[in-house]
Amino acid sequence: KSAFPTMWNPIVYLDFNNLWRTMDEMGKEIPNEAPWKAPHAEEWDKITMQDYIDKVCWTNAAKRFATLFVNVDVTSEPHEVSALWFLWYVKQCGGTTRIFSTTNGGQERKFVGGSGQISEKIMELLGDRVKLEKPVVHIDQTGDNVVVETLDHEIYEAKYVISAIPPALGLKIHCNPPLPPMRNQLISRVPMGSVIKCIVYYEDTFWRKKDYCGTMIIEDEDAEIGLTLDDTKPDGSFPAIIGFILARKWELYTELAPVHYEEKNWCEEQYSGGCYTAYFPPGIMTQYGRIIRQPVGRIYFAGTETATEWSGYMEGAVQAGERAAREILCSMGKISEGGIWMSEPESTDVPVWPITTTFWERNLPSVPGLLKLVGFSTLCVSAAAAGLFACKKGLLIRK
Repeated sequence: KSAFPTMWNPIVYLDFNNLWRTMDEMGKEIPNEAPWKAPHAEEWDKITMQDYIDKVCWTNAAKRFATLFVNVDVTSEPHEVSALWFLWYVKQCGGTTRIFSTTNGGQERKFVGGSGQISEKIMELLGDRVKLEKPVVHIDQTGDNVVVETLDHEIYEAKYVISAIPPALGLKIHCNPPLPPMRNQLISRVPMGSVIKCIVYYEDTFWRKKDYCGTMIIEDEDAEIGLTLDDTKPDGSFPAIIGFILARKWELYTELAPVHYEEKNWCEEQYSGGCYTAYFPPGIMTQYGRIIRQPVGRIYFAGTETATEWSGYMEGAVQAGERAAREILCSMGKISEGGIWMSEPESTDVPVWPITTTFWERNLPSVPGLLKLVGFSTLCVSAAAAGLFACKKGLLIRK
């Protein structure tokens, strides 16, 4: 009935609560714009999220859900991603509750008619200046202008270029002069996540009739889909549930009985390479992360991976595109350097409400903390009993 499953076992609840609290507390140390500068960056970047989960979680239930949490958020496996990068990723999306929630969270907002309209409306304004199905294969910036060549040998010239593709796809473009070694090393080390999005349509919203939200969290290893969300239109039409086949399970399929079925396999898209975003394996963020937004001559870089808020999401893509455009305006002398990192005001139509925690969520002990507390209490009781026994036997002298 909400983003997170209900916990009945008190030990499991303590383990879950400590997991979210610890992740959020560690995230506070990580700068959005430069995670490699975090005080513990080197230490956290050397371990995977699997190492982190094994260290922090004591119960199998918490470990299973933590694994799913990584799968859902970055469509990768815990053993594949750096703990530093993942903790940064969650932090810059507002924390564990914000990133995983639908209401007041990362999955809340949709566009009536679909978000693709934004690109379509911009294309209408720009007219025939927008060129579709023109993969870039060569960029030459040895002359006065930057010369861009497409796969079908069309040539375009410009003063500047913004590359907004996933970093790894930069390997498909030949550059003259060649990309700097550090840029080459970065883009060869950040693969894309893996996901298939499946939408199943039904006769009615049967889950709502039972007062459920349409979210299913499926931890069974044999289940292809790990998470579902209600994808019904705002007016209640087209009852649908969207499911995510995540990370290692993207090659598998499941049998469903809806009235209609649609799917999108992002792993087969050669001009994205996967979805939702590129992920950083251990050791890459601290060694190469600072290169992610650095221009190369007159080539500037956007794309959701370069964002500092909601990286991996559409919001991050928008922020990155606007930031890259302002970097060029600054290079042209049209704005000051201080104007590059402007932030958009929050929506007044759909405001963001603060994420609050209760006293107990902030102060309940972890499982090892509880064991220490119980052990200390037991030790005190044992010591008191031993002292009383010694007094009665005359082994201690009273003063």
